[in-house]
Amino acid sequence: MTNQVRRRFLATMLVAAASLFGCQVGQPIAMGRSDAPLIGIASLTNHSYVRAIRAAGGVPVVLPNAEGGAEQIDSYLGRLDGLLLPGGADIPPSEYGEQTHETVRLLGDDRFVFEKALSRAWIEKTNKPLLGICLGSQWINVASGGSLVQDIPSEFGISHRNRDHDVILEADSKLAGILGSTRFEVNSFHHQAVRSIGANLRIVARCPDGVVEATETTDPERFLIGVQWHPEQLVPDDERQAMLLRAFVAAAREHSAVAGGVLSNSAGQN
Repeated sequence: MTNQVRRRFLATMLVAAASLFGCQVGQPIAMGRSDAPLIGIASLTNHSYVRAIRAAGGVPVVLPNAEGGAEQIDSYLGRLDGLLLPGGADIPPSEYGEQTHETVRLLGDDRFVFEKALSRAWIEKTNKPLLGICLGSQWINVASGGSLVQDIPSEFGISHRNRDHDVILEADSKLAGILGSTRFEVNSFHHQAVRSIGANLRIVARCPDGVVEATETTDPERFLIGVQWHPEQLVPDDERQAMLLRAFVAAAREHSAVAGGVLSNSAGQN
C-alpha cells in the first residue's frame, strides 16, 4: 500500500470512527486533499483548536486522555503528522522540583498522565512538528527539563490574565520568520510562564515586562514552537496568527511527504 493510499484509508477510517475514537475531523474540502496532514490535539478543551487546524488545511484528530490514555501513544507517534498541545490548568510543580504555590490549579490526573507521557515521547522519539499553546508551551519546557514561574502576579507584580499586550521576538528566530514581524499585540490568559529554559530550547519572545512569551527548538530543521498566547482564538481576524497555524500544518504536510518521522529510542532529543 503506498503512503498516499494509506493516508486516504486512515482518513476515511477516522471519519467513520470519530464518535468512538473521540476525534473531530476536518471539513470535506480538507478531507479531499490526499496530502492533508493529520494533526493530533491533546485533550480537547475548546473547539477553536479544531476550527483553527481545519482552516489551516489540516485534519484535526482529538486524542482522548481517559484513564491516562498512555497506551495509545506509540500509535500516535507513528500515525500523526503533527501535534498541538493546547491550553489548560497547571502542571504540578513537583515536575520541576518545587513546592506548589497557593495559586496553582492542577491538571486533572488523566490529562496530566497523558500529556506528560505524550509530550516527552513526541519530543524525544520523533522529529515531527509540535506546536504548544499556553499550557502546551509550558509542557514543552517542562518535558525538556525546564521550570516555570508558578504565578506571574506574585513575582512580577503584574497580571497576564484577560488582557492584550505586546510581545517582542528575537529577529533571528523561526517564529519571527514565520510571522514576518518582531513586535505585535497578542491576547493573554496565563498566570505562569517559562523560568529556566529546557534542553535544546531557546527563548524567542518576551513581553516588554520581561515575561517569557515564546520558545522554540534550537534545531533549525524542526518545527517545535511554544507560545503563551492563543493564536487559535485570534484567527480569522488576525492574519499573522493564521500564518503561524498554516506554517505548522505546512510543516506537518512536508514532513509526512519526505519521512516517516519516528526515530529509534537511542535518537537524540529535538
